[in-house]
Amino acid sequence: MNQHLVRSHAKAVRIRPFRIGSPFMTRKILVTSALPYANGSIHLGHLVEYIQTDIWVRFHKMQADTQCHYVCADDTHGTPIMLRAEKEGITPQQLIDKTHGEHLRDFTGFHVGFDNYYSTNSEENKTLAQGIYRKLRDEAKLIETKTIEQFYDPEKQMFLPDRFIKGECPKCHALDQYGDNCEVCGASYTPTDLINPYSAVSGAKPVRKESEHYFFKLGDEKCRQFLEAWTQAGYLQDEAANKMKEWFAAGLQNWDISRDAPYFGFEIPDAPGKYFYVWLDAPVGYMASFANLATRKGLDFDEYWLDDSATELYHFIGKDILYFHALFWPAMLKFAGYRTPTKIFAHGFLTVDGQKMSKSRGTFITAESYLQQGLNPEWLRYYYAAKLNGSMEDIDLNLGDFVARVNSDLVGKYINIASRTAGFITKRFEGKLSKELPSSELLDELRSADTWHRIGVLYADREYGKAVREIMRLVDAANQYVDEQKPWDLAKVSTYSQAEGKLHQVCSLCINLFRLLTIYLRPILPKLAADVQGFLNLAEDDMRWNQNKALFNGHPINPYQHLMTRVEQKQIDALLAANKQTLETPKPDAHSQARHAEKQTHAVAPPPLPSPAGEVNWISIDDFSKIDLRIAKIVNAEHVEGAEKLLKLTLDIGEEKPRTVFAGIKSAYDPAQLVGRLTVMVANLAPRKMKFGMSEGMVLAASGEGPGLYILSPDSGAQAGMRVK
Repeated sequence: MNQHLVRSHAKAVRIRPFRIGSPFMTRKILVTSALPYANGSIHLGHLVEYIQTDIWVRFHKMQADTQCHYVCADDTHGTPIMLRAEKEGITPQQLIDKTHGEHLRDFTGFHVGFDNYYSTNSEENKTLAQGIYRKLRDEAKLIETKTIEQFYDPEKQMFLPDRFIKGECPKCHALDQYGDNCEVCGASYTPTDLINPYSAVSGAKPVRKESEHYFFKLGDEKCRQFLEAWTQAGYLQDEAANKMKEWFAAGLQNWDISRDAPYFGFEIPDAPGKYFYVWLDAPVGYMASFANLATRKGLDFDEYWLDDSATELYHFIGKDILYFHALFWPAMLKFAGYRTPTKIFAHGFLTVDGQKMSKSRGTFITAESYLQQGLNPEWLRYYYAAKLNGSMEDIDLNLGDFVARVNSDLVGKYINIASRTAGFITKRFEGKLSKELPSSELLDELRSADTWHRIGVLYADREYGKAVREIMRLVDAANQYVDEQKPWDLAKVSTYSQAEGKLHQVCSLCINLFRLLTIYLRPILPKLAADVQGFLNLAEDDMRWNQNKALFNGHPINPYQHLMTRVEQKQIDALLAANKQTLETPKPDAHSQARHAEKQTHAVAPPPLPSPAGEVNWISIDDFSKIDLRIAKIVNAEHVEGAEKLLKLTLDIGEEKPRTVFAGIKSAYDPAQLVGRLTVMVANLAPRKMKFGMSEGMVLAASGEGPGLYILSPDSGAQAGMRVK
């Protein structure tokens, strides 16, 4: 049964390795990146994905035998959009129109070259989403209705999504936890399990109310069998396929695809007052964006999307949305009669200087601010490329390393080849390259089919870091050649001589090396490559991937002008200052004051909620002096088996024996990144027996309006065991 289900998609999937001079017919490729939500700005974490995708797309567009289209769109539906628009006093459409312009501006600023950047709030998406739903309902018989009980906000007169309900965790009694899981103990539950729940929208106490909802039967036997086979058939990375096995072992649940009015989205056919949950129509946005492009460019939509398609479809996503793309999405496509993805590429998250991006430290950097501070976007493109690979590993933007690597690799080495040789061509040889070039093993290596294929495979496999290392090895060799030939010494002759002729040939060889290296780097540095193309007076075909044989003897070039400046530390300092925000401690409201304040937990102290009335729950200095706050050094951090949110921390607070604390910060921190850090803990909190062991204190952390958690860190000079006064 499983083999049959996968075999039915054999025509839809042709996974071919990259090759030079491919004997196959022209490849047709459609590539997408995940749709950014229209409720916030693009930041450097987002750009990891779009830069990764853009490099891959640009590489394939350089191939003579490939047609590659790259589409994306804003994800525009859902309760958060509706509520934010209401808060700003504008319509949802006005909000998403404004955000669309901002997002496209930022992507364009970083040279992300979409063929179409669209919106999920489009007629194409509505038609496709409703059509898919009808096929799932009428033909596949995979839609069912069920009456469920939900929380309802009597003041806002709306059903509340899980993340808009807060209350006391029914397991560990931590306060102010979301309606789907506890960030302290890691427990999962339904919103109706919360103790003393309240609406995060109005603060009102919600009431229980029944509503009929629509479900996609993901747990249906034919659906489960198809997905079990499909997810293990090579369409996912190995680590993603292994994650699928865990989810199958836990059992697939039917998926609630409906939301009640008021809601900003598409109405479900034949169901007045019911709307598609945003995650149903969001991935359909890939199809809709391509449909819009196809209409404008005269492309055949069916050729790319019908079940028997021979084209290739690739999705680039973050690992946090793997569940939706590797289970819901292929199941929707399969049973609605469409093709499934050729590959889904998931990537990891971004940290800055080894830590989660932080507004207080200025490392939560928006794309807009980076560009406004005058930093070259290709500095970041290069640095990301040097760190990225084909896995789901997180990458770190180390700002000190960023400055050093860009200055060394791009300015000090790569640009250096042209800057040290091109001037001689202009001044001494009327701007024309020599008609003859000296023999060179390095030039032969750069032109060899083996080198082009080797680096090409690395690009195709998303092993950009390895590709960069290989290219920079060749850049180093080119600089070594310049150092050995010493054109500045050859140029000391005043009249034409043997040395003069050698100078012409050496510099011309270096310019040819520089052109080939530029082609290798072009997917990463498209703007710089375009500038080099103009400088060297080259045609577009001269910059394609397969132009490894051509040499430019006697070719005229333009006078050299500086191609890239160095990164200055003051620019980084200004960037951090521009993004640094002072996070004020929010004030508790009446709800948090009334909710069993004595029931503390030993993980992360939950932040108080904003107070609509502005009250402050004052304490005396005597009350504060009872709290023993200590500087703690994290000597070990590890995952807790069976816990979704917890990390086990071993803390040195200057005592003979380290303390053990269970902290609900797994979603925010990699354990390896915590070891050796200093933080602050409550040392005189009574030990508490937890499911996973005894917790002997509380680590302090902060959070804002978003879901992020940030453990407190003392200033440099603090030592383990010091009292916080």
